[in-house]
Amino acid sequence: MKRVAVCLISVLLLPIFTAIFGAQTQGLGTIDFPTSGSPGAREVFLRGALLLHSFEYDDAREAFRQAQELDPDFGMAYWGEAMTHNRPIWVQVDLEDARAAVLDRLAETPEARLAKMPTQREQGYLRAVEKLFGAGDKLSRDLAYSESMAQLAAEYPDDLNAVSLYALSLLGTRQQERDFTTYMKAAGIAEEVFTKNPNHPGAAHYLIHSYDDPIHAPLGLRAARVYADIAPAAAHAQHMPSHIFLAAGMWDDVVKANEASFEAAEERIRRKNLNVETNRAYHALWWMQYAYLQIGREQDAQKMLSIMEADFGKSGSPRTRSDLINMRTTQLVATGDWDNETLKAILATPDVPLLPAATDLFATGLAATQNQDLAAAEEALEQLKKRKEGVTARPGTRQVAVDVMGKELEALVSLARGDNPQAIAFMREAVDLEDSMNLQFGPPVPVKPSHELFGEILLKLDRPKEAAEQFRLGLARAPNRSLLVSGLARAEENSENQ
Repeated sequence: MKRVAVCLISVLLLPIFTAIFGAQTQGLGTIDFPTSGSPGAREVFLRGALLLHSFEYDDAREAFRQAQELDPDFGMAYWGEAMTHNRPIWVQVDLEDARAAVLDRLAETPEARLAKMPTQREQGYLRAVEKLFGAGDKLSRDLAYSESMAQLAAEYPDDLNAVSLYALSLLGTRQQERDFTTYMKAAGIAEEVFTKNPNHPGAAHYLIHSYDDPIHAPLGLRAARVYADIAPAAAHAQHMPSHIFLAAGMWDDVVKANEASFEAAEERIRRKNLNVETNRAYHALWWMQYAYLQIGREQDAQKMLSIMEADFGKSGSPRTRSDLINMRTTQLVATGDWDNETLKAILATPDVPLLPAATDLFATGLAATQNQDLAAAEEALEQLKKRKEGVTARPGTRQVAVDVMGKELEALVSLARGDNPQAIAFMREAVDLEDSMNLQFGPPVPVKPSHELFGEILLKLDRPKEAAEQFRLGLARAPNRSLLVSGLARAEENSENQ
């Protein structure tokens, strides 16, 4: 009887909700996601699902909760809210919130929750999410969830949401460590969805994540060219094409994408009167700054940095401190403004994670060597070594990047001491380490690519042919990066003059 009453109210209110929420689904893409909730709740749920595909997690959660208010027994609305607590690409999960604040509100036990799902397909979604937030460590849960999504996608191949979420789950199993076999498997699955529904935000989004490295970026251009138009109302969808554009060295396109993303995020802050620090698109701000620097727009890049500096000045939080480190070191390395005390200021306090702390100390040491301040460079190197001691970093690319910067700084200090053979030896270790890293997306990590630094050192030692080879190797990992391009040109010119 209660269910009948809910459905009756929902039907009566459907024209209102369609006018409100149907309009709000515009600009987010198009999906078919049939569910068993009441008509009004289904409309709001659809908006949540669209937002979820574009990683607009906070707004998606708001929509799923609205759907629950309209239909308290709508099991898939709870599934959707639980999904907003998992961010697979970013390796982030709010485990307790998903369990206690969402699933337990649906029902106290998995069996009771399953009873709230009227169809076998919806029960499949719930079983998968129970694995995602079940027992075990994160990797084991992610693997179990992906297996469940594989089964669901196989049972319901026409459910393009299940299929695309299966592709995303595969990417999540890699914990940010790119594995071409897994990434190409995910891409193949998302390509099928994209072919069937070219307006599916998840398909375009997950294709970009699958292809956003320098080798596969050309394969992602088709999705990158349309995703922003598929979901213009999602700030993240405006940013995502730049994953492909940056990997391909298409700087003007990177700028346009992140300008649009940053403004969309700012508009959302104004419209919803949100906290700036937790909602400002610092990610887009950094990528925009980096692209400006690649095309010589240093004043525009400085404006982006000034925004970040102002926000850090107001907040001083670890998050804004880390973001500021990224942007300051990017500006310092790109401009070579070694005397700029603001850019050189050490920000690596104990609450800063190892990678940004190492980046900060490396850049400080780099600037010191360029200013012939050996003592300051040695001090930065010693601090970097101490930061690494006793720090249990997650094994993988981030830890290797820290090790690369350590070797680079060792090389720079050795060079400043006049020990050229030792500097060369350290740089060979640095490039070997970086070449062992999985290809990444976004501005380079380490902030000074090792092949680039090695090439510059070899030029300084009048070994232009070897320098040219290093610059070419660097361009394979960072296409069209301005310092690599100009370094290669100098090396080739010097080689001709020898």
